Amino acid sequence: MPTIAAVVARGLLEVGVAKLFGVPGGGSNLELIEAARRDGLDFVLAHQESAAAIMAAVTGELTGRPGACLATLGPGVASSANGIAYASLDRAPLLAFTDRYPEPLLAFTSHQRVDPVALLGSLVKGSRVLRPGAVSATLEAAVRLALSEPRGPVHLDLAADVATAEAEARPLAWQPAPASAPAADAAEAVARLLGEARRPALLAALGLRDDADARALVAFAEALGAPVFTTYKAKGLIPEDHPLACGVVTGAPLEEALLAEADCLLAIGFDPVELIPRPWPYRVPVVRIDRAPLPTAAYPVVAELVGEPAEILEGLRRELKGSAWDPAALAGYRDEVRARLTAPAEGLAPHRVVETLEALAPPEATVTVDAGAHMFPLAHLWRAHRPRRFLISNGLATMGFSLPAAIAAGLCRPGAPVLCFTGDGGLMLVVAELETVVRLGLPLVISVFNDQGLALIRTKQAQRGFSPYGVDYRGPDLGALARSFGIEAFTVTTERELAEDFRAALALGAPALLDIRIDPSGYRRVLETIRGVPGPA
Repeated sequence: MPTIAAVVARGLLEVGVAKLFGVPGGGSNLELIEAARRDGLDFVLAHQESAAAIMAAVTGELTGRPGACLATLGPGVASSANGIAYASLDRAPLLAFTDRYPEPLLAFTSHQRVDPVALLGSLVKGSRVLRPGAVSATLEAAVRLALSEPRGPVHLDLAADVATAEAEARPLAWQPAPASAPAADAAEAVARLLGEARRPALLAALGLRDDADARALVAFAEALGAPVFTTYKAKGLIPEDHPLACGVVTGAPLEEALLAEADCLLAIGFDPVELIPRPWPYRVPVVRIDRAPLPTAAYPVVAELVGEPAEILEGLRRELKGSAWDPAALAGYRDEVRARLTAPAEGLAPHRVVETLEALAPPEATVTVDAGAHMFPLAHLWRAHRPRRFLISNGLATMGFSLPAAIAAGLCRPGAPVLCFTGDGGLMLVVAELETVVRLGLPLVISVFNDQGLALIRTKQAQRGFSPYGVDYRGPDLGALARSFGIEAFTVTTERELAEDFRAALALGAPALLDIRIDPSGYRRVLETIRGVPGPA
């Protein structure tokens, strides 16, 4: 009879888990890793538990099946919390396994003892304890919960002595219930509302996930003749060179220049977790389409259709008539936004880095973007053409995301180009994972917007009239650091060097890092263009 660890490993393979990520300790970690090895489930060693959780969560986003990670006692589970928070707020399906002391030891042991259920309670959709007699049922319930809407992390606690106990295995019934079709009268009411609107606009977000969703969105927008805005995580659902693609929406003032002209907004998969903390600025009717009801009152909804978005859009499309939007006005808006986001600088301007590299990047590349000031020109100026090719943390918006996410993308899409964009601050949070890149043989191109400090925080200090304090640092030499891991590195100070070195990095077929010495002086203008000039602190 197999052990519980073996039942878990086989169950993970059965539900389509691609990899198991983590930093192992003793106890149940070792039993689970050994069971995975025997059954052919790859274990990917990371250097930090939060990075491992991000790798697993992004794998879940890209595969549509739960990602899986493990952490050991005490410091392991505590360190994993940020990555699990990413899975929570960025709606990624994740199974997070933690170790626990055997029950007899709990009466007198306090060393490294942290209650993982209490620690992770606000971050996960639920916690499950794996026990003899209910392993398959517990695992299938956890998978179903992780994949139910909104998707997210589920914690599984596995004690060392339980992992070695024997258990019976059975096939898992893990698929979540499919979304039901909305009532006919509700769909008819929405169709009438859209039919009466002269300038409807579409807001597409992370609830739309795959190519089928993207095709339905584009067909719907074309039939309606309406502009489409996407959130950061939804970039590429409509190719961003499409004449109806009008950039990103976060609830910021920048997009109000066009959305203020709309008389109806259709929010599709629109999760408020991606909105900036600002009151909803629009008073026109909002119709929402998603797989689950709106979780909060972040924006007003006059009608809601819950079901499969692609099917709902296809049903509504048959009733549509064209809108009154002027294609020339939409093109003018796009051109104006790009012009407003180009801030001149004496040195290498961040927007020129984005424009130069986008022009040279393979169209099929997956792009990962870290949090920080460089995020704004990338999110607004980089044009994505397919869903899930622009990966970013927008719910949690955590630094240290881009490199682990790029590792996950490289493993999920072997042979396809992966471009990692980060700041020097974000890279230093996870710099040890450069060894992971080399060990796995991933030909990532890592572009670092290097300004020797925390540029976004420095900008916010300046907005409040404060002197820069606690945000600047010196070094390290990122090129030398990368080469110490065995990564080819380039130091970039001009646009010509940028283009030449990026081409060389792409041609290597091996990991490469570009240390791009940017001039951050234009970041304040870009931030205030997007979000408006802040009032008094």
